[in-house]
Amino acid sequence: MRGAAEAIGRRGGGAVRAVVVGSGAGGATAARELAKLGAQVTVLEAGKEFRPFRRGLSWAGPLRSAGLLGSERTISRLFPPLRTLRPGRELVLIRGVTAGGSTTIACGNMVRAERGLKEIGLDLSPEFSELEQTLGARPVPAGRWRPLTRRMFEAAEGMGLGPEPTPKAVDMERCVSCGLCELGCAAGAKWDSRRFLGDVVAGGGTLRTESPVRRVIVEGGRARGVIAEGRGGAERVYADAVVLAAGGVGTPQILKASGLEAEDGLWVDVVLTMGGRSRGARQLEEPPMVWHARRGHYILSPYLDVLSHWFHEPWRDVSVQDRVGMMVKLADMPGGRVEADGTVRKSLTRTDRERLDEGAALARGIMEGAGVEGPFTEGMLNGGHLGGTVPLRREDVGAMRPGSLPEGLWVADLSLLPSSQGMPTMLVTAALAMRVARRIIGSG
Repeated sequence: MRGAAEAIGRRGGGAVRAVVVGSGAGGATAARELAKLGAQVTVLEAGKEFRPFRRGLSWAGPLRSAGLLGSERTISRLFPPLRTLRPGRELVLIRGVTAGGSTTIACGNMVRAERGLKEIGLDLSPEFSELEQTLGARPVPAGRWRPLTRRMFEAAEGMGLGPEPTPKAVDMERCVSCGLCELGCAAGAKWDSRRFLGDVVAGGGTLRTESPVRRVIVEGGRARGVIAEGRGGAERVYADAVVLAAGGVGTPQILKASGLEAEDGLWVDVVLTMGGRSRGARQLEEPPMVWHARRGHYILSPYLDVLSHWFHEPWRDVSVQDRVGMMVKLADMPGGRVEADGTVRKSLTRTDRERLDEGAALARGIMEGAGVEGPFTEGMLNGGHLGGTVPLRREDVGAMRPGSLPEGLWVADLSLLPSSQGMPTMLVTAALAMRVARRIIGSG
């Protein structure tokens, strides 16, 4: 790898020119690492500059109660960085399309997600440790938990579920406990990948927003750059190394539009939130997911699902102050398909449904043990960790590049992971991207 990277640099007359497509946990980490290693980096982001949601939520109450907010698609009109799509009748998929990608609408969780890594011979422990130190990942102090959250933790302990506090990249001195991490952090307490993008730009790199990439330029069996849309129309951006980090949907879409391969192995980390009620719970007055319990193929975690609260009809009978949510985040079976035009098809298997039912029963048990009342109602099925469409195999791990890709083309997002995680995935995405960037330059 070192010889190949040095040859690229010599052809360019100096620094390796790298174009990174996407600016989330994968793209921003890869770009930052490449820049640190001396590459000339251009980051192309399809979305606009990110702005957190700063409106109060009280205006939505009457519209919600009357069912006038419409479907989940309304959220994109109110908050453009958050995009939703339906790959079938059951599921809603959520993506962050903005500078910072989905990190801007995530909960700041920094858990080591390692499902399936051992099977392909991939150990990301060094990258995990480095990122945890860089990001200052630590749990939310128990004194900041709501009383009901503590009771649910104790109930989970009593059920033998082994709950543990969730490490987060959140500055608790700045956190105002608004509970709306997924609409952006107006207080600037939560880490998102725009901080890494700032390092790239400060080091001489370029970030271009509103620049969706349509396809990869492949000439002579090698990736030579990309074709991106801009305000002036289509433009060719040439590079020695092309890094796709547009996510488990965006990356395979670009590959297929370029006449390249992507697999029909999409997984989405399905989320089902069991809803109950407890007067004065005020669950939004703490960060979401302050603890989690691992159970085989899923985790359980306290979580008030805002999408379900606003747009899921069975949840309309309970106010946000009294609503209680317990999340089941499932490692679903792969098998979804992404087309070149962006169409996505994904459905749940019988195994997925059985595991969700099992998790939902445990979630209800935890809430009942903490004094939460019914009716207990399932929330909207959704998924926001999208991967598995360009999976690494054991023989690919040394180079950190799927063998189906032409020379000069790399992937640095969850598309590389063959297995759904059923866990928070920002840390593993960044760790993958760090390893990929170091392989590109030949330092790892």
